[in-house]
Amino acid sequence: MEAKYVFETEMEVRDYECDIQGIVNNANYLHYTEHTRHLYLQSLGISFARLHEKGIDPVVARMNLQYKTPLRSDDVFVSKLGIRKEGLRYIFNQDIFRKADNRLCLRATVELVCLINGRLGNSEDYDRAFGFL
Repeated sequence: MEAKYVFETEMEVRDYECDIQGIVNNANYLHYTEHTRHLYLQSLGISFARLHEKGIDPVVARMNLQYKTPLRSDDVFVSKLGIRKEGLRYIFNQDIFRKADNRLCLRATVELVCLINGRLGNSEDYDRAFGFL
């Protein structure tokens, strides 16, 4: 089954993101996936600051990461995401591909929930932006 993506962005590995083995340190993939989600939200006109002022805060509840092919310094990669909703959870399916050969480097599932004034709740703002209303 082919993944359905709703957003993608291109990035480049920077030298300081690599470990002594010359490959991207595993923790940096979290930054890549988070940056992709932020860019996606910006593309939809969502402002974290504005929603925070309204008492709406999305938080990561769970992540599952599968490392497939390592990225190295100066590699250009494409970060893609798809999204679905299950109950109160927004589930982002995120894949990172090395651009030179389209090899899958990371497959991630990231589950977010919204805190509304500090309590777990449903956000109509996010539902509307993501097309779930």
